[in-house]
Amino acid sequence: MDFSLNEDQRAIQDMARAFTADKITPEAHKWDEEKIWPRAVAKEAGDLGFGSIYVSEESGGCGLSRVESVLIFEQLSQGCPSTAAMISIHNMATWMIDEFGTEDQRERFIGDLITLDKMASYCLTEPGAGSDAAALKTKAVRDGDDYVLNGAKAFISGADESEIYIVMARTSDDGARGISCFIVEKGTPGLSFGAQEKKLGWHSQPTASVMFDDCRIPAANLVGKEGQGFKIAMAGLDGGRLNIAACSVGGAQRALDEAITYTKDRKQFGKSISSFQATQFKLADMATDLEAARLLLYAAAQKVSNKEPGAGAAAAMAKRLATDTGFDVVNNALQLHGGYGYLMDYPIERILRDLRVHQILEGTNEIMRVVISRDLLKD
Repeated sequence: MDFSLNEDQRAIQDMARAFTADKITPEAHKWDEEKIWPRAVAKEAGDLGFGSIYVSEESGGCGLSRVESVLIFEQLSQGCPSTAAMISIHNMATWMIDEFGTEDQRERFIGDLITLDKMASYCLTEPGAGSDAAALKTKAVRDGDDYVLNGAKAFISGADESEIYIVMARTSDDGARGISCFIVEKGTPGLSFGAQEKKLGWHSQPTASVMFDDCRIPAANLVGKEGQGFKIAMAGLDGGRLNIAACSVGGAQRALDEAITYTKDRKQFGKSISSFQATQFKLADMATDLEAARLLLYAAAQKVSNKEPGAGAAAAMAKRLATDTGFDVVNNALQLHGGYGYLMDYPIERILRDLRVHQILEGTNEIMRVVISRDLLKD
C-alpha cells in the first residue's frame, strides 16, 4: 500500500496546476459573470491531452488511469470547477465511444474529440427520468439502415455547444434492458436545443434541453448492441463520479487556501483572526475532512482503473463523501471570510455556487447511498 504519487503522476499534476494558474484562474471570474464557455482555453487543454485522459493510446488518447484523471481535474477545478466539470463530461463521453464503440466509430469521431476540436455531451437525464434513469422515454426505432429518435433530454451540459451527443434511448419496453446508446451529431435534422437554463452556478458552461423530433441517424451510430445502453451509461458514470468528486476536492482546496490567507491577513480585536483558537480548530477540521475525502477518492480511482470487485460502490462512496465534504469546506471558508465571502470580489461565493450541484449530478448523493447499500447487502 503506497499513498504517495509516482514521478510521472507528480509531473502530470504539476502540468495541470501550471495550466490552471496560467489559463483558467485569471479568467474564471469573467467566465462566470458573463456566462462564457472558454472554447479556446478548452482547446488548449486538449492540446495537453486533457480531452482524452483515459482514452486508449491505440485511439490516440493518453491512455492514463483514473488516478491521473482525478489528479488533473482536482487541479483544473482549483481555477474553475464549472469549466473543469465540462471537460470531465467530455472525457466521459469520449471514453464511452472508445471503450464500447466500433472501429468505424472510433475512426469517425475520436480524432477530433481527443484534441477538443470537437466536444462531446452525455444525454441520459430526461424531464421525467432523473434518479430513475431506467424510466427514460426517448425512443429509437429502427427504420432500414437508420434509427429514428423522438424524445427530449434535460439538463445537458454542453447542449448546443458540443458537436457530438451520446444519447441513451429506448429500443424496447424491457426496462433497463431496453435502452441502447447512440451517437448523434450536431446538425442532424430533427435535433434541436432548448433555451439556456438560468442556473445557480456552473455559469461558464452551457446547459439546456436536447430534443429529438424524427431525428434520423445511421444505424452505424449505435454504440454496442441494442439493449446495452444502460450498462454503457452506468460504466461511464463510474468515471464521471470520480471526476466530479475530484472537482469538489479541488474547488474546496482552493477555498481552504483562500481562507488560510484571509484569516492571516484579517485583523479583529487587535490581532489576526487566525490567532484565535476557534479559527484554528475550524481550519484544522476543514483540512482533515478534505484530506480524508481526497484519499478515499484516490483509492476509488485505483479500484475503477483495476476493474476490481466493488469498484462501482467505491466510486459512489468517493463521490458522496467528496461532494458533501467539498461543499461543507467551501461553506466554512465563506463563513471565515465573513461578509466579504458573500461578495463577488472574492472567489468563495463562485466556488460555493459551482460545487452545490455536484451533490446532485452524476447520480444524487441519495442515489449514491442506494448504490453503496446494494453492494453491502448483496448475496
